[in-house]
Formats: sequence, C-alpha cells, structure tokens
Amino acid sequence: MLRMKYCHISALVLCMFFLSLILSIQARHHSHKRQRHSHSHKSSRTFDVTKFGAIGDGITDDTESFKMAWDTACESESEFNVIIVPKGFSFLIQPTIFTGPCHGYLVLKVDGTIMPPDGPDSWPKNNTKRLWLVFYRINGMSLEGGGLIDGRGDKWWELPCKPHRAINFFMGSNLTVQELRVRDSPQIHLRFDACRSVHIESIHIKAPRLSPNTDGIHIENSTDVKIYNTVISNGDDCVSIGTGCYDVDIKNITCGPGHGISIGSLGKYNSRACVSNIKVRDSVIQMTDNGVRIKTWQGGSGYVSGITFSNIHMYNVRNPMIIDQFYCLKEGEVCRNKTSAVVVSDILYRNIKGTYDIRSPPMRFACSDSVPCTNLTLSDIELLPDQGDMVVDPFCWNAYGDLRTQTIPPVFCLLDGFPQSILHNDIAHCTRYS
Repeated sequence: MLRMKYCHISALVLCMFFLSLILSIQARHHSHKRQRHSHSHKSSRTFDVTKFGAIGDGITDDTESFKMAWDTACESESEFNVIIVPKGFSFLIQPTIFTGPCHGYLVLKVDGTIMPPDGPDSWPKNNTKRLWLVFYRINGMSLEGGGLIDGRGDKWWELPCKPHRAINFFMGSNLTVQELRVRDSPQIHLRFDACRSVHIESIHIKAPRLSPNTDGIHIENSTDVKIYNTVISNGDDCVSIGTGCYDVDIKNITCGPGHGISIGSLGKYNSRACVSNIKVRDSVIQMTDNGVRIKTWQGGSGYVSGITFSNIHMYNVRNPMIIDQFYCLKEGEVCRNKTSAVVVSDILYRNIKGTYDIRSPPMRFACSDSVPCTNLTLSDIELLPDQGDMVVDPFCWNAYGDLRTQTIPPVFCLLDGFPQSILHNDIAHCTRYS
C-alpha cells in the first residue's frame, strides 16, 4: 500500500516536471517571437531632408541635401529606409540622378513640394535639358506621399526644342508610385524605361490642355506594369505605351482633357517595335482628341498583338476608337506609303459606350496597304454623337475583323477572313524585353 502511494507521488512529480518543461519551452518560443517582431521595427529608418541641411524656401538650392539623404538611406543596412520630404516646405532641386542599387527597400515620401529651376534661363548651363529627376537602377522603391512635384513647365512650352521630362525611372524593378500629385511638366510627367514590376496607384497628373508633349505616363521597354485609380488631364496622351512593353494592365483611369490612351507611336525611322498583352479597362475618357488609339509609322516592322480595350466610357471624344498606321508627327503632313509596317493583330474592343465629337468618325481603322490589320473584334459598342442627330459612319481601310454583337453605329466596313499577305515571321522575330 505504501509502495503504491509512493508510485502515485512519483507519477505526479513526473507530470509536473514535464508540464513545467513544456511551459518553459512555450515561454521561450513566445519571447523569441516578440524579439523578432521588435527587431523588424528596428530594421526601419527615416531620413528627413531638413536634417541634412535642406531649407525648403523655394529659392535656396537644396540639391546637395537631397543627394546626401539619398546616399545615406541607400547605403543603410536597414530593411526599409524612408526619406521624408516634409509638409509645408518647397524644395528647389537641380537636375539630379539618384542611383542604386540600394541595400534595402527605399521610400521617398513627398509630403511637401519639389520643383526644378524656374524655366530655361534658370537651368544649369552645363547640364542636359532632357531630364530633371532620374532614378537609375533602383531595385525596390516607392515614390509616394500627399505632396506635389511641380514641373514649372509654362516657360518651356513655347520653345521649339524638346524640354526635359520631370520624373524618370531607368532600368529599375519593383517600383511603386502612389498617392502623389504631379503637375505642369515641360514634357512627359512620369517615364519608365527598361523597368520591371511597376505599380502606379492613385496619382493625379495635371497640365493645361494646350501644353505640348505633356504625356501623363509613358512606358517603354518595360514589363509587368500596373496603372490603377489615377486621374490625368494634360496636353498629350494620358498614357502612352512605347515599344518593348508586355503585360501592362491599366484600370480605373480618368483621362481628359488630352489625347487619350495610346499604344505608340511605333516603327518610326523604319524601326522594329513589339508590344503585346496590354489591357485598358474600367476607365473614363472625356473631352479628348482620341479615345483608345494604336498609332504606327509607315516603314516600321514588328507587331502589336493581344490588346484589350474593355468597359470604357467616352464623353465627347474625337476618334473614340482609332488605329492609325499612317501616323505623322506634324498635323497635315502626308506620310509616304511603304511596303513594310508594324503588324496590328488580335485587338478586342468590348463594352465601349458614350458620345463622340462628330468632326471625326467614332471608329477609324486605317491600316497599311501592304500589312493589313487582322483579328479586330468588336463587342457591345454604342457610340452616339455628342451633339445633334447626325451619325458619322465608321471608317475602315484594309482592316479584317468580326462583330460579336451589333454595334451603334453599325460597322459594315470590316473585311472577312485573314489575308495571305501577313508575314508571320515578323511576329516570331519579336522577343520580350528582359
């Protein structure tokens, strides 16, 4: 009996020992998790440009202070590094290149105003007039904030020469631009060239309707680009897509006034151009010279293929749906017809509705004599004149396609089938940018 009692006591002690061991392990585990969580907070650092000597009075040159803040943040070993451009200040910045790659992810948080020298007379004499802010070889960056990037372009617009572009990203990846205002660039507001994985979200770009060449967003040689929830009004294309672009998704854009959303121009100077897998959807285009446009020069080569324009509302738009394979830079200039052209194929127009300016037809598919457009598909198209009752007939030239539904106005000018003159090898020679 005594032996059984001792056995029960021993079993109880053993159970308590194992229970305490388990609780100890769990406590160490939770402590380790808390330590790791705390460490993640310590891996983030902030760098206020005013701490590096920036004045922010709109007169003093703050370029060196910005460069010092950038270099310090870029060299930081922290996982996230945030450069603060504080609210309530206006910072004058000369033409500058911010280079990478950086050790960690970098955030340039603009809550104040950034602006260039005021006009060509104030521009540095020994510096190029083509570029202002350049972000080069950055892998992992966000340009964001509730502030303003003011291009101060009004003194440049009357000049015959091409002025600079405001914000330029070259050879970068994992890039975000969000919740920012950009206005009055001398030329293109936001440009991405040779970039991968770009996300543009909730930005507002504005310039006067007659300001020349003030494209909102231009992308070229870039892949995996997303442009969402953005408002653009300017004097040129709201979004322009150049050669070498693949896998581009444009959604919920409000565009206008301006020149609409364009693929091109492509094939200038007999060059090869390749663009595919582009989606423009769920957007509004209003009071623009064009709606959704594909524009190519005579004499080029390559292809535009796999393009979808869907769920787009047009309000008083001239040329709501246009393919122009006779594009010329100067208005009224006649381009010579050549034997080669960029192939335009597999273009889907779906659920495009609204009103058009009767000075131009609601649909214009002007395709090359030697290289016709093929596989143009129209579905749920309803475009009515913005004023009056006069309906302008759609225009087609050497354009092959089909109608999945009836259209308003009716389209009778598309050709059936597939022409034998298309050079399939031209498409095969296009390779994706990498």
